Parts: sequence; structure tokens; C-alpha cells
Amino acid sequence: MTNDPFILGGVTLTSRLFIGTGKYGADSLIPAVAEASGAEVITVAMRRVGKQQDTQGIMGHIPAHMRLLPNTSGARTADEAVRLARLARAAGCGDWIKIEVISDTRHLLPDGYETARATEVLANEGFTVLPYINPDLYVARACAAAGAAAIMPLGAPIGTNRGLRTKEMVGILIEEMDLPIIVDAGIGRPSQACEAMEMGAAACLVNTAIASSSDPVSMARAFGAAVRAGRDAWLAGPGAVKAQAQGAEASSPLTGFLR
Repeated sequence: MTNDPFILGGVTLTSRLFIGTGKYGADSLIPAVAEASGAEVITVAMRRVGKQQDTQGIMGHIPAHMRLLPNTSGARTADEAVRLARLARAAGCGDWIKIEVISDTRHLLPDGYETARATEVLANEGFTVLPYINPDLYVARACAAAGAAAIMPLGAPIGTNRGLRTKEMVGILIEEMDLPIIVDAGIGRPSQACEAMEMGAAACLVNTAIASSSDPVSMARAFGAAVRAGRDAWLAGPGAVKAQAQGAEASSPLTGFLR
């Protein structure tokens, strides 16, 4: 939507759907998925990036026009995340970085303290930092104070496709934070991405729901449409919801009938 740009890190984006590169049956699907989704930002784990970014690896399948968002998947501490971010920059992946610091191997929940610490170090080094966090207001504020460009709260544990299980907490972040809120992880259906956008999220990052579907290209197209629809709905301003005790209200007046 060219009349509703999303400016992040000084870059103007027309799509508010971010996609990933993991879990596809074949990396060769990525160009078609990217085209169908309309996404302009794609995330890739630094551990999957070859030292020379040869065309035979994952990087060879990412369309040239897309902005890379390397992530620090696999980092268990802030120091490890910082090291991976610096490697991403040295490898030519740019200055955008998604910070993931996860030492919990069962639920894969991010460590808020270590995430905020890594965010501060990298923001001071000129990175555009997007920290992935639990939807905790205090952690979000700490990341904002550390220099984050946006906040990426999870909708549900990563890779679960469970949807917006954290809806109320994400809503608090949208209401209280001045930074863009990008819902990341757990979204499993286009309708759930649409709901997040209707709430006022700035964008959604979707990977597993697209990559694990029977038809990733068609699912990517559906997510692109859902994110646009949700954004349009938020901009339009949803109508008021009447409480049950107030009864119903006819769409047309109940007077002036023809006799």
C-alpha cells in the first residue's frame, strides 16, 4: 500500500509482512513464496549463511530486491548474539538484526534480560535492532531504552502455529509503546495475522505457518492479503461493539415502512 508506508530503520517498506527462510521442503521455493507474499523483508539464521554467501546455499535463493534481516538464532547469551550480529555485518548482510537469545530448550522462550543487553551493545554500534521478546511491557521498555528500532513480541511459542495466545499482552504493547510492534512467532493462520494487524500491530513475521503448509506459495499469498486487510481495517477504525445487555440494533430504521 503505497499510501501507507512503513518506515523502519530509515527504510520505507510498502509491505507489512515479513517472511522467513526456515523449514521449507526445498530452499528453491523461497523466490516463489517471496513473490506471492509481496514481502520485502526476509529473515535468515546467521548459522545458515555461508562464509562466502555462495549461490548454492540459502542465500542463493533469496531475491536480490529483498532486505535481509539476519537473526541470532542459536544464541544463548547476549555475548553470543552480539558475535553473530557482527558476523552478519561482516558477511555483507547489512545492519539490520533480529535479536534472539534463547537458553530455554523446551519452550524456546526468549531471555528478556540478555536480549535487552545485546540490543544496547548493537544499537550503539549502529545496527537497526529488532529484539524478539515475550510480550512483557517492562522488557519492551528496556529494549526501547537500549535503542531498539521495533519490538517483536511472540504471539505463541515459536514454531507452534497456535495463533495469538498472547493477544491481551500484545495489545498492551501496542497501546503503551511508541515503537512499532511486529508480531513474531506462533501465528498459524492468515486470519490470526489479520487480527494482529486489526489490533494495530505495525507488521507480522510469518515463517512456520507458510513453510509447513501443503502449498507454501498459496499460503504466502493468503498471508499477504490478510496482513493488508488487517491494516486497512485498523486504518478505517472498527465500529463500536455493543454489550449484550444493550440488546441489538437494526441496520435500517424501524419506522417509515411502506403501507
